[in-house]
Amino acid sequence: MPQTIDPTQQFRLDGKVALVTGGSRGLGKEMVLAFARAGADVVIASRKVESCAALAKQVESETGRRALAAGAHVGKWDDCDALAKQALDHFGRVDVLVNNAGMSPTYPSLIAVTEALYDKVMDVNLKGTFRLSALLGTAMFEGDGGSIINVSSIAASQPTPGEVPYAAAKSGVHSITKSFARAFAPKVRVNCIMPGAFLTDISKAWPEAMHQAMARMIPLARGGQPDEVVGAALYLASSASSYTTGSIIKIDGGAAYGMG
Repeated sequence: MPQTIDPTQQFRLDGKVALVTGGSRGLGKEMVLAFARAGADVVIASRKVESCAALAKQVESETGRRALAAGAHVGKWDDCDALAKQALDHFGRVDVLVNNAGMSPTYPSLIAVTEALYDKVMDVNLKGTFRLSALLGTAMFEGDGGSIINVSSIAASQPTPGEVPYAAAKSGVHSITKSFARAFAPKVRVNCIMPGAFLTDISKAWPEAMHQAMARMIPLARGGQPDEVVGAALYLASSASSYTTGSIIKIDGGAAYGMG
């Protein structure tokens, strides 16, 4: 009889090391937990190292995988350099990089957008993604290969007036995804997850009117639960996506029509 192959084994990450920025909460936290449960050791990075340490303790107790908590502001070039070095020195390799850290502060009008706000949004959402991808993508290319997963937003495809700098930065993330996929081919795959509205801890501050609008305007009639990012993240991190690079995967309940 032919040998039976379990297709779910393609999604395993045993022996791999995954680094997730913005990894202590929201979508980042869900990806950290999923990667560890799939067998990976993890680097959890964010500006609040205490939150990273708490999640690292949870990872180690629940999964038995090793977890490194790393404080880093990815909007700062030197912090990106230090984070990459810390991860490589600690584990000896990084096989999966998730550029998840992001921010989208509100503003009363376009003319009220300050240079400081504009620069901060660009730095966190775009500059950090570029620098960490360049550093760890090069290390992957010179080693055994790997996977880079960028996290953008449907704002990159269908921007609104209330998120212009953020949308521009996330559109840049799409460009970086496609160009880095070619730069590091064939050893490193570079892809992007484009989320819509997810009900993370940040959504608790959303007004009820926004939830009602989502029910009317999103085809699936709701925002996403944080763990609903896991399927795409595991797919892109693992060998299940071995022939996928330069792609942008939309996870938004059908909210956006475009794909970047």
